[in-house]
Amino acid sequence: MTQPSVSIQAEPFDVAAEIARLSAETAGRAGAVVTFTGLCRDEGGRLAALELEHYPGMAEAEITRVVEAARSRWPLDGVRVVHRHGRVAPGDGIVLVLTASAHRTAAFEAASFLMDYLKTRAPFWKREHLADGTVGGWVEAAAVDDAAAGRWDAP
Repeated sequence: MTQPSVSIQAEPFDVAAEIARLSAETAGRAGAVVTFTGLCRDEGGRLAALELEHYPGMAEAEITRVVEAARSRWPLDGVRVVHRHGRVAPGDGIVLVLTASAHRTAAFEAASFLMDYLKTRAPFWKREHLADGTVGGWVEAAAVDDAAAGRWDAP
């Protein structure tokens, strides 16, 4: 397995370049690369941007811990997680998860596991900036996201 990679950055990410990099790193071993890109929504025109905050160092360490948990559950050849911070406009990427494995099932399940974690437990805080120029509240995890994450808990 290639060394997993976790990045938290203000700059937009290049999905095609990230796929190419992971594909090259896992060439000959991986039969599947699963990619998930989470985008900022405009919430029906109500939202101008999301502002994402995190604790540098802590967020990377926590996401790396969860990547290691995914590696212990599925036979992965490579993992890459990129999460944005700062102001993100509707339509822009917020998060990118790539998983590579010899077989698609492991790659899909690991990517789903990682996204469920990132949506509910990753140490990020999101605040809405509204289209009318006001600053909205902090966004809480949705109950549906908590339920999705719960499926990975041991019985």
